[in-house]
Amino acid sequence: MLAQLSIRDIVLIDRLDLGFREGLSVLTGETGAGKSILLDGFALALGGRGDGSLVRHGEAQGQVSAVFDLPSDHAARRLAEAQEIDTDGDLILRRVQYADGRTRAFVNDQPVSVQILRMIGAAIVEIHGQHDDRALTDPAQHRALLDGFGGLEGQAQAVAEASETLKRARQALQAQRLRVEAARKEADFLRHAVEELGKLAPKPGEEDELAAARQAMMQAEKVARDLNEAYEAVGGQGSPVSALAAVLRRLERRVGQAPELVDPSLAALNTAIVALEEAGEALGAATRAAEYDPREQERVEERLFALRAAGRKYDVPVDGLCVLAASMAADLAALDESESSLGRLEAELTTAEQAFLAQAKALSEARKAAAARLDAAVKAELPPLKLERARFITRIESDEAARGPEGFDRVEFWVETNPGTRPGPMMKVASGGELSRFMLALKVVLAERGSAPTLVFDEIDTGVGGAVADAIGERLARLADRVQVISVTHAPQVAAKAGQHFLIAKSAEEGEASRTVTRVTSLADQARREEIARMLAGASITEEARAAAGRLLEAAGLRG
Repeated sequence: MLAQLSIRDIVLIDRLDLGFREGLSVLTGETGAGKSILLDGFALALGGRGDGSLVRHGEAQGQVSAVFDLPSDHAARRLAEAQEIDTDGDLILRRVQYADGRTRAFVNDQPVSVQILRMIGAAIVEIHGQHDDRALTDPAQHRALLDGFGGLEGQAQAVAEASETLKRARQALQAQRLRVEAARKEADFLRHAVEELGKLAPKPGEEDELAAARQAMMQAEKVARDLNEAYEAVGGQGSPVSALAAVLRRLERRVGQAPELVDPSLAALNTAIVALEEAGEALGAATRAAEYDPREQERVEERLFALRAAGRKYDVPVDGLCVLAASMAADLAALDESESSLGRLEAELTTAEQAFLAQAKALSEARKAAAARLDAAVKAELPPLKLERARFITRIESDEAARGPEGFDRVEFWVETNPGTRPGPMMKVASGGELSRFMLALKVVLAERGSAPTLVFDEIDTGVGGAVADAIGERLARLADRVQVISVTHAPQVAAKAGQHFLIAKSAEEGEASRTVTRVTSLADQARREEIARMLAGASITEEARAAAGRLLEAAGLRG
């Protein structure tokens, strides 16, 4: 419920702090005293439209804060928590309105968008009046209100889930049909590609492996060529070993003639011959080690070039050929299995449609039964409101072709204001006074299911008096047994039934510059009796009016 409302510098209100209790609270005062200003300020805190003209003249900004005491599991707390707002303790909605038209919104002192503030505010407070544009007069919400009254939320949720299942089945069938159709158009190409890629059998990472092997073989070919040339020079046909050996033998025959001359040369020649022979052996071994199979290199190159050609042909990287082959094989398999696959999905769609229709029809029948109960309940509330000749109609139009998450029913509240007149949508047919009374009767009936914890009624008793005003007050009091009700009223019969009574009045503020301000006073006992007497008698309060006010308060059980 609303626990406290604080307003600063909004139009004629300079400073206002009001504490509210459970039950019925009324705000009274003469016309033009500022009741609408207070409600405009309250609506601002709930996410209503901002306007720089709301700021008190001469001030840079105005501000409204509304403090709510809510259950821990209330929907408004969940909405706030979804925005990562700490919701421990009270929930405080605050709006700052600047004179230049800008506004800022806060929930528990955390900045939020006006849209978020409006969502949270709508979950806590409903404001109703002659020009109400909320759920009761919004046809888009009537179906949910009927479901709430009839306790059909579970069935409605089951229909929504069946609708989602039907939607997924329809999408799956459509996707499969598109896939099969596309596959059929490319059937020949797919078969050729699958066969070609199947023969090629590409493997992940194969291109890098083949390229590395080819590079290694090309390097080995160059090294082997140089080694062969070196071997031929040292140990092949061009080797100097034979010539050196012949020279060595001739010198050996001369060693006896001049040993001191020949021995050093013999030693050097022997060393040269041994070194050349060792070099030849080493080069021979290296040459044998560097040998490679040109046919293997040719095989590697052919494989590498074939893979790269396939990549260019199918416009994918070589490493993507494996994935492409699998995808094409799957498409081909889907084509080959299209009839059975489509048949299965068509059967699933049929099952989903039958399940949805069965649940939607059951919900539609339950709605019609709930509509009859709702019409009867509202009808019972109309005679005391001087609408005994009127009729409330919950109109349900069912179209099985118009399927959706809510079923196939269109629900709208209609009224017939007098016998013989044409029924029509409540918002279009009922006059301002009639609409407010229809709305009150409907709200009384619906209050136990899905009502916001705080209801505000803005002068819904306008244009009525006597017994009708008393009936309105009685129904507001009944509502207040279940939810908090705040009513702006001109009817003394309504004011007398309140548990809390506020008087709104204008006064002149003295100072350097005289200004008019709106003040709100909590009334009790004699002051309250005097205000109700004023509402009965007007400007000149008589003893008869005071006595009548006392009787109203006594009849209401001396509320307040």
